[in-house]
Amino acid sequence: MPRGDKDVGSAQQQQFLPSSGARPRPGMIAGLELPTDGAIAIGGRDVIYMPVHKRNLSMVFQSYAVFPHRKVRHNIAFGLVQQKMPKADIEKKVEWAAELLQLTPYLDRFPAQLSGGQRQRVAVARAIVVDADVLLMDEPLSNLDALLRLGFRAELKKIVDQLGTTTVYVTHDQSEALSLGDKVAVMRKGQIAQLDTPLNIYDHPADTFVGGFIGSPPMNFLDGEITGGGDGVAVSGHELRLPGRTELNGPVRMGVRAEAIQVAEPGTPGTLAAEVLVAEPLGSHNLLTVEVAGDQIKVQTEPTVLVRAGEQVTLSVAPHAIRLYDPETGLLWDLGDRRTSVGGAAR
Repeated sequence: MPRGDKDVGSAQQQQFLPSSGARPRPGMIAGLELPTDGAIAIGGRDVIYMPVHKRNLSMVFQSYAVFPHRKVRHNIAFGLVQQKMPKADIEKKVEWAAELLQLTPYLDRFPAQLSGGQRQRVAVARAIVVDADVLLMDEPLSNLDALLRLGFRAELKKIVDQLGTTTVYVTHDQSEALSLGDKVAVMRKGQIAQLDTPLNIYDHPADTFVGGFIGSPPMNFLDGEITGGGDGVAVSGHELRLPGRTELNGPVRMGVRAEAIQVAEPGTPGTLAAEVLVAEPLGSHNLLTVEVAGDQIKVQTEPTVLVRAGEQVTLSVAPHAIRLYDPETGLLWDLGDRRTSVGGAAR
């Protein structure tokens, strides 16, 4: 990771979203690996050389890691038994966690008698009963099918919000990262490309990598040139209005999300000419793949907008949604010519 403090506030949920093939290191926080440099502090204490069992962490992994020969109640109670907590207190905490995770009817069943989603609930229940300072979750939903995953994601957000426990969550699923986290760290080749709120990550990607990685579809990019004394950008001979005046000049890389582009009436000023390559009706909206001056971009329209492949269309772009990037470095420019660094802070 780049040098500098990366702070996860108390009761915050921090998501790590690695790009394809990348892998963050939650094991460093857990004490399973040593960092090559820097410090890891939990509650203000440097824990680099602190044994794992003294860090007061709880963990949930991709694998449920439940004991097949123990009933659900004994799986949930495992950490409390290791702490030598009084039996009556263990029972209370197990019943509390079981109720929170809707496991009460299954307390006397074995894991083999449960569904995959129920077994993952057992793993989460076991993690939350120990009153840890930090909850580590490493791909906890990746073994669930899409429908279970969607339902359990909403439940997990509600549970973690209720607990108020500082949570570090690693996932390759963008929807999980954006929906569950107070902050998201988008990672590229072991470096944090951007650390910010989910909204800023989506609306103001720090560079073209983040914009091209986050979103389904990802951000569109077109080459352009600043025009009109700094209040417009020319793309393929058509001038688009910017939301404000910029001191920038010369070539830029323009980024815009698919939902900020709409099909307009021919002849509308400040628009782009495009050819429809593919039209995909998706129920709530249509997704168009269009070609603008040799570049393919995505356009999200209302389902009532009916166009076919091969048609010529006129596209309007919402000025407030236009982002300008340095064509060489890929870094975000704002209207004051401040390049955005990790975390969205201007430098």
